Amino acid sequence: MNPASVASPAWQEAIFKVFKQGGVRQIAYVPDAGHSHAIRSAVGDPDIEDIVLTTEEEGVALTCGAWLGGQRAVLLMQSSGVGNCVNMFSLLQAADFPFFTLVTMRGEYAEFNPWQGPMGKATQAALELMGIHVLRVSHPDEVEEIVSAGFDAAFEAGEKVAVLLSQNLIGRKKWERK
Repeated sequence: MNPASVASPAWQEAIFKVFKQGGVRQIAYVPDAGHSHAIRSAVGDPDIEDIVLTTEEEGVALTCGAWLGGQRAVLLMQSSGVGNCVNMFSLLQAADFPFFTLVTMRGEYAEFNPWQGPMGKATQAALELMGIHVLRVSHPDEVEEIVSAGFDAAFEAGEKVAVLLSQNLIGRKKWERK
């Protein structure tokens, strides 16, 4: 079966709907299964530039540059990537840029990888320490409202916002043995 033909859960479709309705023109990301629908949708949308990053902190600078150029950009990352961005988050404060990121959580529900635990536990506190307002989504029926509210807070009110998508929402990750 072609993976592109597999239907995505409605909550994942709701995220991309918020981006489209909000006028997002750039989506920056390090590939992540939890963001796969938004990534595939961005790749297939001629109105959105999809930018693959080598490391997440590049995405912070990219979103700032997009704003300076009159465009809205969002950063998709995993909780482990938040640790990579802490120093770059100072740019958001120093220049007072709006910022919106969607973070898939690791190190929580049924985590199998011990390396994901420490940053997963510190993600929210790290974001808040850097002046970023944190919203959390744990249930599919909350996704569209919370993502939309965070998006508006960023791009209408000029806030710095991270929406955390809980590991329970995304589902268990498992090692695949071949």
